[in-house]
Amino acid sequence: MLVTTTPNIEGKRITKYIGLVNGEAIIGANFFKDFLANIRDVVGGRSGSYEQGLREAKSIAIREMMDQAQRLGANAVIGVDIDLETIGGNSSMLMVSANGTAVCYE
Repeated sequence: MLVTTTPNIEGKRITKYIGLVNGEAIIGANFFKDFLANIRDVVGGRSGSYEQGLREAKSIAIREMMDQAQRLGANAVIGVDIDLETIGGNSSMLMVSANGTAVCYE
C-alpha cells in the first residue's frame, strides 16, 4: 500500500476517494525511562528509550491506518498527517495518531 503526505500521487490517476482513515497508538512512560531522560536533559544527549518508543508508536499508528484503508478497498492513503499529544495525569502518556484519505489509484 502506498502511503504519502502529498494530496496526490505523481503520475497516477486517483479513481476513487474512499474517505478518512486513521490509526492511534498510546505509549506510557515508566519511572526508569523518565529518570534516565531527566539525566540526559541535564547532561545533554538523546533519549534512546523514548526515541524507540516513539518510533514503535508511530509504526503502530501508520499500520492501523493502512489496515483500515485496505479493509475499505483502498490501495493508497494520501494526505497523511501524524500528530503527537501528551495525555494522562502529569502528561505521562504519549498518543500518536496517523490520519489520511483512503483512495484507489491506477
